[in-house]
Amino acid sequence: MADDIDISPQDAKARLDAGEVQLVDVREPQEWEAGRIPDPAVRHIPLGQLQEHAATIDRERPVVFQCLSGGRSTMAAEAFRAAGYDAYNLAGGLLAWEAAGLPLDGVVAGH
Repeated sequence: MADDIDISPQDAKARLDAGEVQLVDVREPQEWEAGRIPDPAVRHIPLGQLQEHAATIDRERPVVFQCLSGGRSTMAAEAFRAAGYDAYNLAGGLLAWEAAGLPLDGVVAGH
């Protein structure tokens, strides 16, 4: 993957389907419950809990962080890159995922 921190929803979906990336949703629990990407490989770790769960994220595989619009997930991706992970941000977050017509289980909370 490129050095650029942002990855498009379409690219993230293709890489997730191929098993090439980990996807971590950093939204709050109520956002997660309202709607999420319907893939068993997607993990939910709220941004405030990421540090304590960092060891559970595989350093050997690229990780894509996702939130509502990309703000929180950009912070997560930058922090994990600084810690040596191959980390990316889902550009535009779940809003962009939904706008691209990609599968969604539930609704996007917060818009």
